[in-house]
Amino acid sequence: MGHVVVIGAGQAGSSCVAKLRNSGFEGKITLIGAEAVPPYQRPPLSKAYLLGDMALERLYLRPESFYPDHGIDLMLGTTVDSIDPAAQTIRVNGGNMPYDDLVLTTGSFPRRLPASIGGDLDGVHVVRDLSDVDTMGPRFAKGARVLIVGGGYIGLEAASVAAKLGLQVTLVEMGDRILQRVAAPQTSDFFRDLHAAHGVTIREGVGLERLIGDTHVTGAQLSDGSELAVDFVIVGVGIGAATALADAAGIVNDNGIMTDTHGRTSAPHVWAAGDCASFPYRSGRIRLESVPHAIDQAELVAENIMGADKEYVAKPWFWSDQYDVKLQIAGLNMGYDRVITRRTDADSVAFWYYRGDELLAVDAMNDPRGFMIGRRLIEAGKSPAPALIEDPATDMKALLKS
Repeated sequence: MGHVVVIGAGQAGSSCVAKLRNSGFEGKITLIGAEAVPPYQRPPLSKAYLLGDMALERLYLRPESFYPDHGIDLMLGTTVDSIDPAAQTIRVNGGNMPYDDLVLTTGSFPRRLPASIGGDLDGVHVVRDLSDVDTMGPRFAKGARVLIVGGGYIGLEAASVAAKLGLQVTLVEMGDRILQRVAAPQTSDFFRDLHAAHGVTIREGVGLERLIGDTHVTGAQLSDGSELAVDFVIVGVGIGAATALADAAGIVNDNGIMTDTHGRTSAPHVWAAGDCASFPYRSGRIRLESVPHAIDQAELVAENIMGADKEYVAKPWFWSDQYDVKLQIAGLNMGYDRVITRRTDADSVAFWYYRGDELLAVDAMNDPRGFMIGRRLIEAGKSPAPALIEDPATDMKALLKS
């Protein structure tokens, strides 16, 4: 059956090797991860884990024993130096490791502030992996002053945890509004009000000029000329696809490691899945950063390595937890031209995105039923008339049957 090597021991990598074994693959499997701990969940890092509500072992995607029990060679704390697609080998630990199939699940990396504006000062953090959160955790002391740079979901989730723990929180977003790149103004308004109610100061249209401090950050100069005293800083200005290894091997990059509908890259016997990979979607090509996508695409790659010949059809959905609000998102809102509001009660609201008469996406706040119905409608290619969605008397479940 050959040797499958998977580089990147995150959600996609772990899902791929588990699917191979559970589907009857009898060959050799090697999973290589740069971190010293087994594959773990990332979403709880900045929430339950940081709050102290989740122990390290509960983060693990599978018990440590799963890998040896299933004949999977788990190489932790290991960095792959290079890939030679022609020879079908990787360079690791000073030697060459041959493969029959190679899967790249290298994930993504957080964008950092340049050192020229203080990005390398002590006390400046990103939220991406376990070591990031373990390092910043002790700084979350009641009354501490934290500046959060970036008003996307990463920044807002960090703000919610900090506020919950009693910190003084200021968030700056250089765009006109928080969530500007990913959500409608209605969703931005909802979360702006939510954070304001919890004492977070949000300053939109204000960027960071530079951080101040000799070795440890002590302040920030903002683009409106103001200056803030801070105890630490969290940077949430987006992530990029981790493609360096693939790039150096000459594997085609198109907004991530380019894959076809089966998960194959431009190099023979090399596949990719998860945050690092772009793939065909409708008439274009996209890259998704979500746990469900990482699992689905990685499992499809595992099946195709075994000869399934399946095409990947993405069914995008996402979530974000802030305070007592669970935001669930179904679909992709690219190209929307109007938003329909459906409010079910005082604590629940959903924004439905349309392009003309076509339903594209749903942002559901504390509305799991609305989310599930919206998701099923989108996946079925059904678009109820916007007037029906807006009408509180509409039987939403009946829309699935029409």
